Amino acid sequence: MIAVKKTPGEKSFDVILYLFMLVLLVLTLYPFWTQVIISMDGGGAKSTAYASGLVLYPAKFTLESYKLAFHYDALWYGYKNTVVRTVLGVALAVVFTSITAFPLAKKDLPMNRIFTGIILFTMLFGGGLIPSYLLIKGLGMYNTIWALVVPGMISAFNVLIIRNFFRSLPEELEESARVDGAGYLRIFLQIVIPLSKPVLATIALWVAVGHWNAWFDSLIYISDPNHQVLQVILRKIIIDNNTSGLMLAQQNLTHHSEFSGRQLQATMIMFSIIPMLVIYPFVQKYFVTGVMVGAVKG
Repeated sequence: MIAVKKTPGEKSFDVILYLFMLVLLVLTLYPFWTQVIISMDGGGAKSTAYASGLVLYPAKFTLESYKLAFHYDALWYGYKNTVVRTVLGVALAVVFTSITAFPLAKKDLPMNRIFTGIILFTMLFGGGLIPSYLLIKGLGMYNTIWALVVPGMISAFNVLIIRNFFRSLPEELEESARVDGAGYLRIFLQIVIPLSKPVLATIALWVAVGHWNAWFDSLIYISDPNHQVLQVILRKIIIDNNTSGLMLAQQNLTHHSEFSGRQLQATMIMFSIIPMLVIYPFVQKYFVTGVMVGAVKG
């Protein structure tokens, strides 16, 4: 292979590009690193939790704040509710979104443009918070998990992504299956779905992250503390620590009262983001394939 010699201008551009990416990497990772250090710092008054400058390492390494968090029962209620919400929400979203996108991928579908236009309309206009609240309450879903997963079962954006992916699949596969006597349901389940794993995995990850980080709908539709999701519990801990001291320490292990509110906040933040960090590497490989192919204009 013949090596292509870069011009001085191209070399300068590469240097600038690498420097820019390095700065972007630092700006992205530093907030996360700060929370890790603060959550593991046991330096008391010298703790990095009290520092207002650059935080690079803990004054004294300890995991006592994590032990304290493990004794907080509400944390595990929140974890359970959030996991149930995420798993159920992802399953419903993938199933109903793909079912909606499959017929729209057929260009010979009667009134295809009208149906697509109706879906696009929902991306631009919503019913509003009060009508949504009244609808949820009228359907008997208030204070249930269904109030958190049913409204997000179908996303117009995700429908269009999956529809375009379905359209990119070779039509000959479906035609051959129909010649062999396969109906639309069998084609959908045995041909289309197996070939659509990249885009479905991408959509599943988007929906999972959305459900995992969501808190406002739970704050509105859930009043039972035992049914609250992790993010609402985290929000309450942060607010309580900012206004009324170390509520978490007072409720559980009072001998850890030397911990600062900021340290407890950082610990709870770490508890909330670790699951996504663990799951992401396993589905990251589907990202480029799913998004790029699904973004092809149909």
